[in-house]
Amino acid sequence: MASSIAARGQCCVAQMQFVQKRAASCANPSWLCLSRRTLYTTIPLQRELYWNEKSDPKESKFDKVLIANRGEIACRVINTCRRLGIKTVAVHSDVDSLAVHTRMADEAVCIGPAPTSQSYLNMDVILQAVKDTGAQAVHPGYGFLSENTVFAAKLAEIGVEFVGPNSEAIHAMGDKIESKRIAAKAGVNMIPGHDGVVKDADHCVTLANQIGYPVMIKASAGGGGKGMRVAWNDEETRQAFRLSTQEAQSSFGDDRMLIEKFIDNPRHIEVQVLCDRHGNALWLNERECSIQRRNQKVIEEAPSTFLDPAMRKAMGEQAVALAKQVGYTSAGTVEFLVDSARNFYFLEMNTRLQVEHPITECITGIDIVHQMMRVAKGHKLNHTQADIPVDGWSFECRVYAEDPYKNFGMPSIGRLSKYVEPLHIPQVRCDSGVMEGSDISIYYDPMICKLVTYGPTRNDALRSMIKALDSYVIKGVTHNIPLLRDILTEGRFVKGDISTNYLPHVYPEGFQGKQLNSRERNELVAVAAVVYAKDKIRTSNFKNQTRIPNVKQNVQEWHVNVQFGGTSYPTSVCQKEDGSFNVETGDQTLTVSGNISFSSPLIETTINGEERIIQLTNRDGAGNYKLRFYGTVFPVTVLDDLASDLTKLMPEKKEVDISSVILAPMPGVLKSVSVQDGDMVAEGQEVCVLEAMKMQNSLVAAKVAKVKKVHFKAGDTVNEEDVIIELE
Repeated sequence: MASSIAARGQCCVAQMQFVQKRAASCANPSWLCLSRRTLYTTIPLQRELYWNEKSDPKESKFDKVLIANRGEIACRVINTCRRLGIKTVAVHSDVDSLAVHTRMADEAVCIGPAPTSQSYLNMDVILQAVKDTGAQAVHPGYGFLSENTVFAAKLAEIGVEFVGPNSEAIHAMGDKIESKRIAAKAGVNMIPGHDGVVKDADHCVTLANQIGYPVMIKASAGGGGKGMRVAWNDEETRQAFRLSTQEAQSSFGDDRMLIEKFIDNPRHIEVQVLCDRHGNALWLNERECSIQRRNQKVIEEAPSTFLDPAMRKAMGEQAVALAKQVGYTSAGTVEFLVDSARNFYFLEMNTRLQVEHPITECITGIDIVHQMMRVAKGHKLNHTQADIPVDGWSFECRVYAEDPYKNFGMPSIGRLSKYVEPLHIPQVRCDSGVMEGSDISIYYDPMICKLVTYGPTRNDALRSMIKALDSYVIKGVTHNIPLLRDILTEGRFVKGDISTNYLPHVYPEGFQGKQLNSRERNELVAVAAVVYAKDKIRTSNFKNQTRIPNVKQNVQEWHVNVQFGGTSYPTSVCQKEDGSFNVETGDQTLTVSGNISFSSPLIETTINGEERIIQLTNRDGAGNYKLRFYGTVFPVTVLDDLASDLTKLMPEKKEVDISSVILAPMPGVLKSVSVQDGDMVAEGQEVCVLEAMKMQNSLVAAKVAKVKKVHFKAGDTVNEEDVIIELE
């Protein structure tokens, strides 16, 4: 089961190259003059990130820890272990044999093929890896086995510590029905609902009418937005119960459902708690997690703009009361829904490390992973509640391999052909588990990175995040940076006026990309024209190339038409002696200067004195460019007058009628196909269910028609835009 010596040697070399590459990307001498609160991310300087640590360096610790997870969270745990001098063991599926977490660990063990049920959820194989490697503890990260009571109990049987809460607390809080009963006993504010399991769809409808619409139907086990749906009437309730049940069974192996009142337009605010085995408990302030799509978080921040000190204290005390009521140990998170009148209600408790824990670490200076391992080793917490500050502000953007133009994010797969994290920017932290050449597959969560920024104020952290997103180079997969970038500059978000309904309220027709105003449009035209001019200057220096026309006294001029968005903009470009450009477009003249080079996709420039970071994501040598501007990629064509006139003679491309086909909106596995060749279907009728990243997606017919051909069957894997079903 263990990797061969030769393979391990190759991995060590690759690991060293990886670490050296990251260290080099962070080695900016100007950082040395920054304050103590700069977020260094290189291994030797991680102490600057966890400035509030109070542990005795001589206290006992584990010698070796196995991480029963993959991706960025496995890398995150390994980083803390390295800082503490603890050896690590990575487990990996066969497709993850060259993954970053596999290379970073001191040892690596292959535990099976790609499907999670045969690898990362295979307890017996992981337990055998624990025995074979002599690991003293297992950190489960989040997801997979992190909240599995059987796994925790089996580790206890072989004398290995589970770096997390005890199995009794996991069982009690992992069951949403039982957790509500315990929370009520602890005096925590509760949402009205049914105190029990929903038996079937008919029972669900009956309960929904008793509670009153809208209602939330969700899985008793699990989290992460899976197995959760809102229903506003009886028909939606039946469908939500069916799909959520299937989703819960697939994701958690537990299809029990509960139902409660859906609080419309709330905020989602959670409190981080930390407890030891000696009865001590702390709350590490709150995180605002209201920006969500399909009940999954997209952007988080700490602290929340909505809470005052009194409300923060009340929520923290209730979270600690719940933790003590259940005898909780280790790190955990108590989630609340908060209405506009500042009433807060218990939602659930996550008995594990949360995805968004880095922003809490930024404002408290505490390494939560370290504290989890200290608690697992039996040590007392060294901090008191008075030691927990709200020091500055922090944001986390979840950068996913997703298409944000499709329902705010449908998974994308592919290989990262170009990947550069913005670690050259001060006060930026990237928690990732990928590198250039990594594959994003259908088997696992499509997260690329947790991009984190810190600042002394909210505006400082926000500006750093915008700059980091503009500087983040990702090629090979579609990603959600356009959506993230647009949210961060949207008026309601900037003011902190947000809720869990933010996305559908701000983007009622779905995300359409950055909507440029006249000033921004002229800036894009100017940059495209200058890129074209630089392209011409570059090619003129090659052998056998025609000299650039209009050269007068070291001044070069071009008259072009910049086309994008169905409109052509006549533009004049003139290069000045100092290397900058004057661009005339419409009735405006803009001065463009700075670093415009084809050796890097980043264009760091100034437009009329204002800094802009733009990315040239593609060029074909014929005047066709793709520019990532304000986060959104704009296809732009720059032509001289003759070429522009000729394009007007080209016939228009006819649009394809897609109402007669059912296309796969994303890569995934067909869980069911409910029609056959020759069947009649009604408009809006479900014809198949596609599972992608453990989420169930119902695909429906767009019109009344007869089924001409079913191209795939249940269990088949499909790629994005594959034709699943043809209609006559």
